[in-house]
Amino acid sequence: MAQSPNLFRSPLFRWGLPAMTTAIIVAIAFLLIDDRTLQLAMLAVAAVDLLATPQILKRAARNA
Repeated sequence: MAQSPNLFRSPLFRWGLPAMTTAIIVAIAFLLIDDRTLQLAMLAVAAVDLLATPQILKRAARNA
């Protein structure tokens, strides 16, 4: 049986998905949140998401 194409193998998907969620988090942090500490926490979460998620998806593609 032929192996079906895996969406996680695409670098565009692996980097695009966290880029979109990071953009949403950053937009919410700057446009809706007034507390500076909470903004910085949200930006830290966005940075970790942008750096860690592609690596996790890459590992998932290798193991699938």
